Amino acid sequence: MAAGRSNPLGLQEQFGRIDIYLFDQLWRGNIAPGMRVVDAGCGGGRNLVYLLREGYEVFGVDQSAEAVEYVRRVVRELAPGLPAENFQVAAVERMPFADGFADVVVCNSVLHFAADDEQFDGMVRELWRVLRPGGMLFCRLASTIGMEFERVGGSERKFRMPDGQAWYLVDEAMLMGRTRQLGGSLVDPLKTTVVQGQRSMTTWVVRKGYVG
Repeated sequence: MAAGRSNPLGLQEQFGRIDIYLFDQLWRGNIAPGMRVVDAGCGGGRNLVYLLREGYEVFGVDQSAEAVEYVRRVVRELAPGLPAENFQVAAVERMPFADGFADVVVCNSVLHFAADDEQFDGMVRELWRVLRPGGMLFCRLASTIGMEFERVGGSERKFRMPDGQAWYLVDEAMLMGRTRQLGGSLVDPLKTTVVQGQRSMTTWVVRKGYVG
């Protein structure tokens, strides 16, 4: 190694286990320095490592107290100037943030755990509420696009997954209809990855319309 050069971070150390489609939004500048980001259902913070290292103003909620405490420890290591109180134990459908609080709201692998239509609708409304006009909502959620699943009971949206769990699955028509209802516009066309014999994961990225 040349004299005076520091040891560079490895990719995993720099970016953590960030979702590749969220990384794509970073790469294209749709998530940029100076933006306030809320991770709704942050879990252990897999999507936050790079943002914390780069000094973004980051907030998060999760229903697991253990997950929130873990993220706070990560924050103390990577972004010691960021208040631990930015990360709270809360449900996605009841987040402790003001209307129009965030420039970007991330909800990764959360919405398909909705118990029913009411909870799913409540989560989506709350994600939209805390997003500022012109901001971007990034959701990655399971769908029926490209795969078939067995319905659970008489539910239209609950399906039996190969591992036996019951997930709430959307489809293209539902996501496009919800985009129109919200008054948003797609940042990208819907993108779906089919994981052989396991699940179908769709990326739904929506821009909140400006209030004129």
